[in-house]
Amino acid sequence: MSDLSAEEQVHVRTALRVLRVRCNSWAPIAKAMGVTPANLRQIVAGRNVSARMAFRLARFVKLGVGELVAGKFAPANTCPHCGKPLPEPA
Repeated sequence: MSDLSAEEQVHVRTALRVLRVRCNSWAPIAKAMGVTPANLRQIVAGRNVSARMAFRLARFVKLGVGELVAGKFAPANTCPHCGKPLPEPA
């Protein structure tokens, strides 16, 4: 059970995926957040996102927790599944 809504958890997972694309690895993200890469992989695979994990991620990306869980970290054209930018519509 998570203190975050399903939508808030999606926003945290999307932010993690974006960071994974930017860093090319889970290792630097995990190190900065004080968790293991396996923890991050489990979260993006669907494990519940704790408020503590959201707080750690918000601190890492220098964003308020409220902004992070509201989806303000990832640009609007970001794929929520892989974290990569979506192509512009033709």
